[in-house]
Amino acid sequence: MSPKPRDPDDVSPRPNEPDIHLSVFLHGVRLDYAACLTAALMFTREHQRQHYVDAVTIDLGDTSRYPRLPCERLFLGS
Repeated sequence: MSPKPRDPDDVSPRPNEPDIHLSVFLHGVRLDYAACLTAALMFTREHQRQHYVDAVTIDLGDTSRYPRLPCERLFLGS
């Protein structure tokens, strides 16, 4: 039996960077995502400008159980 092919949405856009766990608290709901380091930092900075400063926490722990941050590549710029 061959291994299941990986979904392109589950692959980091920057495989050389570590993945970070983002925990986002928005309107009473906690959302957990994995993102590459650069995208996580850019997302956090942008989110803090628009929402509460402490609405996002970053964790360096295991990210394998979290989905990737939606539109992660948008936070990488060009």
